[in-house]
Amino acid sequence: MSEPKLRVSRGLAAMRLAARGGARYAVNAPRLFAAAGEHRQRLRDDLALRTAQDVADTLGTMKGVLMKIGQLASYVDDGLAPPARRVLGRLQDSVPPMSAELAAGVVRDELGMSPERIFREWDPRPIAAASIGQVHRAITAEGQAVAVKVQYPGIAETIAADLGNVTLIRSLLKMAAPSQDVTALIEELRARISEELDYRLEADHQRRFAAYFDGHPTARVPKIVDQLSTGRVMTSELAAGARFAEMLTWSQEERDLAAETMYRFTFRSLYELRAFNGDPHPGNYLFEPGGCVTFLDFGLVKRFTEDELAPLVAMIEALCLREDPEGFRTAMEGAGFLEPGAPIGTDEVVAHMSLFYESIRRPGPLTMTSEYASSVARRYVDFSSPLAAYASIPRSYVIVQRINLGLFALLGEMNATADWRRISEEIWPFVSVPPSTPLGEAEVPWLEQARG
Repeated sequence: MSEPKLRVSRGLAAMRLAARGGARYAVNAPRLFAAAGEHRQRLRDDLALRTAQDVADTLGTMKGVLMKIGQLASYVDDGLAPPARRVLGRLQDSVPPMSAELAAGVVRDELGMSPERIFREWDPRPIAAASIGQVHRAITAEGQAVAVKVQYPGIAETIAADLGNVTLIRSLLKMAAPSQDVTALIEELRARISEELDYRLEADHQRRFAAYFDGHPTARVPKIVDQLSTGRVMTSELAAGARFAEMLTWSQEERDLAAETMYRFTFRSLYELRAFNGDPHPGNYLFEPGGCVTFLDFGLVKRFTEDELAPLVAMIEALCLREDPEGFRTAMEGAGFLEPGAPIGTDEVVAHMSLFYESIRRPGPLTMTSEYASSVARRYVDFSSPLAAYASIPRSYVIVQRINLGLFALLGEMNATADWRRISEEIWPFVSVPPSTPLGEAEVPWLEQARG
């Protein structure tokens, strides 16, 4: 199917989804109007749940950019009722897969033979299916257990069609995540999603992270199997572990350990590798007791230059280390977050922005809650603030904000407690203090080797 026809076809399917949602609310509007109190809230939650089920079923089947919109709504937006978020959560871990025959055809096209001939064992049933590809278990001829990521045939054309339909994406983003900055999200999708289609590039990213974190006591990145990886098939070590939903049933102590590893991985990547893994949703983690976390999916990685990192460092130093409001404002202006000379008092600037730094402004244990994560998300898109007219997110930092929001959302669901400031001081290269936790102490030999 040509791109224009594909764009029309997918656009019509998405429009029908939006129309069903609109009709559903229109039919129930009289009941909502007549209801009051808890009864009205129950009606609203029921409508949200039915709409979420429709979105999950439709976008999960359509995959590509449109499925990513559903994923976004499921782990960032704070306006969804909990049952609706749980339904959309299906898009985080697994969606309807492609047939075994189609997957085998991609492997044959990319590696030259059918999977049954290439691998000693090949499981035709995928262990995960996501927006661009699905993952199969296999055993190599040498006896190694591997995960084989196979790209959906035609997904590149599908994504090109979706990205060309800006009006549709904008309307769906507003429907799926009404409190988000739609323009910035569209720009990020355009900038990053084409990279995710190139499994060679993803494999390069994963190799870099795997090499750096090799030997880390709790953070693990599967190694790439080079000879079985191409532009549309990527093979790596098979990782074991519990999914995010199962980990949430563990003790709070275990959740805190996992959260600390996630935090250390995220910010060591930023300051040591100058890179962020840009897709922090629950389906990209596997958990084992003792704080061990395996990090998956490196299709959306943002690399930073020293010049791009410098303003972020300057803002932390000014606000968190020196408590220098004017220095913080100057750093914001220098980075492009705030228009120079904006007629907004510095106290108001700090009051608005300090919420983003709440977890690291002062030492001491702090529990990340879903309420805190939601307040950060709301503040991020608070266009009613006087600051909004003079503030913006420079393109280099859009992905940082997305990762912060996503990470806070996950830690909030985990109800994770730690001294985040003290852990950060271990990680910040401009502070660098001794370890403050058992996991920090366990990092020391690895750090010496990684930096050696």
